[in-house]
Amino acid sequence: MRKKITVVGAGNVGATCAQRLAERGYADIVLVDIIEGMPQGKALDILESGPVVGFDSNVIGTNNYEDTKGSDIAIITSGVPRKPGMSRDDLVLTNMNIVKGVTEQLVKYSPKCMIIVVANPLDAMAQLALKVSGFKRNRVMGMSGVLDTARFRTFLAQELNVSVDDVAAYVLGGHGDSMIPLTRMATVGGVPINQVLPKATVAKIVERTVKGGGEIVALLKTGSAFYAPSAGVAQMVDAIVLDKKQILPCAAYLEGEYGIDGVFMGVPVKLGKNGVEKIIKIKLTPDENAAMQKSADAVRELLQIMKI
Repeated sequence: MRKKITVVGAGNVGATCAQRLAERGYADIVLVDIIEGMPQGKALDILESGPVVGFDSNVIGTNNYEDTKGSDIAIITSGVPRKPGMSRDDLVLTNMNIVKGVTEQLVKYSPKCMIIVVANPLDAMAQLALKVSGFKRNRVMGMSGVLDTARFRTFLAQELNVSVDDVAAYVLGGHGDSMIPLTRMATVGGVPINQVLPKATVAKIVERTVKGGGEIVALLKTGSAFYAPSAGVAQMVDAIVLDKKQILPCAAYLEGEYGIDGVFMGVPVKLGKNGVEKIIKIKLTPDENAAMQKSADAVRELLQIMKI
């Protein structure tokens, strides 16, 4: 029996998520948006690609949350995208109201679902979804570290002129300017990058990783990244639906791990059929730990603005 996955928001991120997941073939997809006709049209377009690509997943678009009833996984991509010059944090109050309403509807019709948050500012929106849903922390997570790590690995592979498959890395912390690419643990073919790249080059790659989303926003001028974010979501969904027990960097609610309590932060987690099944603890250096605390403080500032 196929799973049922709801994608909220039929913009670029949501529609691309729906496409990637439909092509997996393991779930039927419901694409939801408040704009009449848009989710229906995009869902039909995706569905009609089935005979060519080779999938039998059903894909529907709707403006009615009742159609999402009984979803196993819900992905929240809805919200206002960044414009050039804006930070993710600038979206907080606008997207807060959107994510709150969306979460209430999802819980009403799919009380047993898991929620993956993509809307920015991601860590704060994930925390809002956790509070509004009343779910246990394993059932609410954010897609951030997968995307940030993919960017980090991409830039390292480009600089070294090697396959991205040979580059292993993690980006921890909040999904914003305080994110922490762990250069000490990044490797190429098992060799630490600090042994094959000058310190200045690594620093430039770290800076580009941190500003990776803004770089795309500045180039597009309208809208923000969606191919890589949707790929990150699909990887997380794969891990859950297929019970892969895969260790991925995701935004998870911490209860004392890494010395942080009561805040969503990007950390390595084991993802499986029960969602966040385990938070993986990495022994950090004093500098890395200080950076994590600073990143947590940045998220707390947003939570204060949101009054949650």
